Amino acid sequence: MKLGAGAAALLALAGGGVALVQPGLLGGRLTAAGRDVFEAVARAVLHGTLPSTQPEAKTALTAHMGRLDDVLRAFPPHVQAELSQLLSLLSTTPGRRLLAGLSADWPDASVEALQASLDDMRRSGIAVRQQAYHALRDITNAAFYSDASAWPKLGYPGPRAL
Repeated sequence: MKLGAGAAALLALAGGGVALVQPGLLGGRLTAAGRDVFEAVARAVLHGTLPSTQPEAKTALTAHMGRLDDVLRAFPPHVQAELSQLLSLLSTTPGRRLLAGLSADWPDASVEALQASLDDMRRSGIAVRQQAYHALRDITNAAFYSDASAWPKLGYPGPRAL
């Protein structure tokens, strides 16, 4: 996964400075700041797929965040660095408002506000916002659907025995 030259330049300038203070990833694992962003994105992207009751939804999100760390650790170092900068930028109030258009902090935002923010990023005419959206959504889906317990939700029975 690569964000692109324009996005990389913007993230290097804006996110790089913030990442020195508050990285989104450390050693290929999510920091608290990165975790807040990705957990909120998961609540929005996986809404309707996660269990509807609070204790089960929390357990599913906790398992998802573990799988997400596994996926992120498998990325090459330069991708981890770009993603860390993106998460660092998104975890700040100005970055969250400018890049995601989200007024509430990630953990406090409603699913509806998160979905509207992600949809706005997806439809944006600014390439870096679209690329950030695709990175967040694709990584979230890859981590969630890498687990066999999620396959029945897709109607996928799993690999055939040979």
